[in-house]
Amino acid sequence: MTDSPIETVRRGKVLEVTLNRPPANAIDAATSRLLGEVFAGFRDDPELRVAIVTGAGEKFFCPGWDLKAAAAGEASDSDYGVGGFAGLQELPGLNKPVIAAVNGLAVGGGFELMISADLILAAEHARFALPEIKVGVFADAATLKLHRLIPYHVALDMLLTGRWMEAEEALRWGLVNEVLPADRLLARAREIAGLLADGPPLVFAAIKETIRMTRHLPVQEGFDMMRRKAIPAVDAVTGSEDEREGTRAFAEKRKPVWKGR
Repeated sequence: MTDSPIETVRRGKVLEVTLNRPPANAIDAATSRLLGEVFAGFRDDPELRVAIVTGAGEKFFCPGWDLKAAAAGEASDSDYGVGGFAGLQELPGLNKPVIAAVNGLAVGGGFELMISADLILAAEHARFALPEIKVGVFADAATLKLHRLIPYHVALDMLLTGRWMEAEEALRWGLVNEVLPADRLLARAREIAGLLADGPPLVFAAIKETIRMTRHLPVQEGFDMMRRKAIPAVDAVTGSEDEREGTRAFAEKRKPVWKGR
């Protein structure tokens, strides 16, 4: 344990990031900048393949912006660091998988942190809300992203009313991948992270970069970008050592050894 609001543990190729800022894991500007540094370090470390983000305790994943800091004068347009608020939602060039293990309430900016992950596992007691509307604050990241993840009218319901969504409803809309008993949550996140850590990192990067660069385009324009070699991570796969290793391993009926090059 340390006095830092962020705890990090390396487990082989997996980085576990835990928000630990009692009493509720709220994020102020300094914590956000620290999260940005952590996730940027994860992005840039060739030995790390997957990250898990979770919260300390059993009640809160993250309630979002620290309103006590706001009341003390911290502005909503403060410098939140390289990754934007909570360090993840605007981090450029993040081509590695991130798993959110949501251990409790994910509210406001905490909800926005959650939906910035690639896979989301939720404890059965987890609940979600965007209560910004009730205090006259604009939920910018959720407004940009949520309607792309779940049906438009469900997203607008959350944004306009600030209502609560239970974990099972989130699963029904496809907002989360799995709902688990609380005592199984982190073990399942680690199980999936281990599976991904043994996967081909260049292909993961190609998947994430292709989605990021083409999600606003018609499908044919995405194909055109690939043919123009305009998606660098896709080009990095073609003819790579890992691509050759994958085909050799298949022919030799053995597990591939990925080197990320």
